Amino acid sequence: MANHIRHFAIHADDVERARNFYAAVFDWRFEPWGPPDFYLIRTGPEGDRGLQGALQGRQDPLIGGGTVGFECTIGVQDLDAMLVKIGEHGGRLLSPPFHIHGVGRLSFFEDTERNRVGVMQYDPGYPF
Repeated sequence: MANHIRHFAIHADDVERARNFYAAVFDWRFEPWGPPDFYLIRTGPEGDRGLQGALQGRQDPLIGGGTVGFECTIGVQDLDAMLVKIGEHGGRLLSPPFHIHGVGRLSFFEDTERNRVGVMQYDPGYPF
């Protein structure tokens, strides 16, 4: 069995603000689940779960200062249009788009909750 990512979590200081951002920018759907301020995220079109995630309130660990995670990159059809949309909905561009030879164009932004996220427009024919 391949070791694919099956779930991801977005930690937010303001869950509703984050939900509005990701719904508006990426057309993701959110389903209340479990405790208050916890949602399942559906990234695929209606009827297709896509990659499942969670949106939840940021919880500081007992020692340290907040959740530490790893980088996530979202594949998009039109990087330039997506960067405009990200800005219109409160995201902040962290890097101008740059090209990775044979892969595609990549940029990083900060969402409304200070999370760093990548957006990539893959080159045609990239095996992904």
